[in-house]
Amino acid sequence: MRPARRLVVVLGYSAGNGDGLHPICAARLAHATRVAADGDAVLLSGSSRRSPFLAEAELMRRAWSGLECELLCDLDARVTAENAANAAVHVRELAVRDVVVVTSWWHRFRARVLFRALLPDVRLSVVSARTPWSPRLLLRELAVFPLVPVQVGLARRRAGLSARSGGASG
Repeated sequence: MRPARRLVVVLGYSAGNGDGLHPICAARLAHATRVAADGDAVLLSGSSRRSPFLAEAELMRRAWSGLECELLCDLDARVTAENAANAAVHVRELAVRDVVVVTSWWHRFRARVLFRALLPDVRLSVVSARTPWSPRLLLRELAVFPLVPVQVGLARRRAGLSARSGGASG
């Protein structure tokens, strides 16, 4: 298989109260099918909020209807910082220089900050799917944003990234 042209990262979403693909997650996945191009690798990212339900990434994999491409599943990421840290590992493995993150408009700013902090040396685009939203979701984004520096530090450690360069530590 030839090297991936870019990595398209689809961020999962779950309200934690069901065993199927949440409408927000389904909208992100549908948008990713339109964004992904020939030669891209697609990383579906999201864990299961509750046992014994399937991880968001696995639910997305089963629902994928886009191009036949290299589909990768990150079953471990529980928060956006972990999505970014795990994506950084795949960026290194695939040696891609372009990353497209698919999320929701109300999550776009925080996702950009986290992915930029963990992937400083790649061309980064964060695109928005048309997803349902509520004032509660916007308030949540505002409430968790002050935690971003702590999340970046923890995520860097998890991904084995140095604090200065975003590259491999050691």
